[in-house]
Amino acid sequence: MASGIAAVWVPVSDMERAVRFYRDSLGFKVTKQESDWSEVDANGLKIGLNAREDASAHASRGAVITFQPDGGDLETEIDRLKANGIEITGQVSDHDWGRIMPFKDSEGNDLQLYTPPTD
Repeated sequence: MASGIAAVWVPVSDMERAVRFYRDSLGFKVTKQESDWSEVDANGLKIGLNAREDASAHASRGAVITFQPDGGDLETEIDRLKANGIEITGQVSDHDWGRIMPFKDSEGNDLQLYTPPTD
């Protein structure tokens, strides 16, 4: 039985660009940085940036990393991402279980912002 998530690995084709994205655009701390592997602390969840020769094949398939914005204000975080030139790939969608908004990281990986439902 699994006891939790140890890390999420994200394929990247440009390590420097990926590190800048997760550090500068999302505001996470980079705890390790090498040419083929870097680690980001996303509020206790380790995101491993894994250099691959053909990282572009992963986009729009497989796992999606979902982030919860500070303070839970989705619109403010969307505005901040747009101001930083982040590719927004859809609109905010409202569901019984919360609201999500898709975007991409610097390497074309699918990401989302998520806020839980309000009462």
